[in-house]
Amino acid sequence: MAKTLVTGADGFIGSHLTESLVRAGHDVRAFVYYNSFNSWGWLDHIDSRVRENIEVFAGDIRDPHGVREAMRDCDLVFHLAALIAIPYSYHSPDTYVDTNVKGTLNVLQAARDRNVGRVVHTSTSEVYGTAQSVPIAEEHPLVGQSPYSATKIAADQMAIAFHRSFGLPVTIVRPFNTYGPRQSARAVIPSIVAQIASGMRRIQLGAVSPTRDFNYIDDTVSGFIACARSDQAIGEVINIGSGYEISVGDTVRLIAELMYAEVGIETKSERLRPAASEVERLVADNRKAARLCGWQPSCAGAEGLKRGLGATIAWFKDPDNLLRYKADRYNI
Repeated sequence: MAKTLVTGADGFIGSHLTESLVRAGHDVRAFVYYNSFNSWGWLDHIDSRVRENIEVFAGDIRDPHGVREAMRDCDLVFHLAALIAIPYSYHSPDTYVDTNVKGTLNVLQAARDRNVGRVVHTSTSEVYGTAQSVPIAEEHPLVGQSPYSATKIAADQMAIAFHRSFGLPVTIVRPFNTYGPRQSARAVIPSIVAQIASGMRRIQLGAVSPTRDFNYIDDTVSGFIACARSDQAIGEVINIGSGYEISVGDTVRLIAELMYAEVGIETKSERLRPAASEVERLVADNRKAARLCGWQPSCAGAEGLKRGLGATIAWFKDPDNLLRYKADRYNI
């Protein structure tokens, strides 16, 4: 298998993707964010037999020299390193430009210099803003409704520009709302699950009317890998989503039912996005992924969501996992 670099390998999706690639026989170099604790993020908590087969490179995606060194001898790059928390992007937008835009430029420049065979760049459904038509196809207009989404739009366009200008073989994967074990509590599903698992019965949330397309982590990972393996995906933007739409409020009720808990919802002002920044509706058109890459979600529809939530709940209910979360505090 090709020597493969995964940036953001220490994060939620990145750690799951790294695991899957190693199990599939890839020679993986995991780019993790340098820190003085020598922490490899979620890679510290994966199966030790998998971890022993990963080459770890600690660096900073904002440093072009480190990125170029990390890419030495690599033929395939999955670029996931990014700042993704929307509330924090209101707080510190400058860091999002440095990490998401300049960091992506560093990856693209290094890949071009190193003659990398494929770059799989990570986008987000947030670039669409509130759906103007549903389901959302890849041709939907891009609307930056938060500093985070604006920087991801810029990063996507930079990736497209490098493909068109220099022939760099780039595929842009656009995941919808991924959920599952290891996800940060800044996201809505782990926030709900962690609060209930911790014994809270007044669930603190922001807006509950927006709808989302929740995609289980295994499906997101299989989507990345399917896109990387398809030559038809070069130069393309591809949605990875379940195609099933559910409101945040209904998601709370479903999780409570699966956890055998009676809960109420308390709307907290600090958890609300500015009105014009809230993305009210997201649901993926995933037909292009099926057509070009042969990908389809395994956890689709209402029953698929229940299966994915069941696996997520089981992971969070493990005391060792739950202790890693501060369920009673708002994670910006």
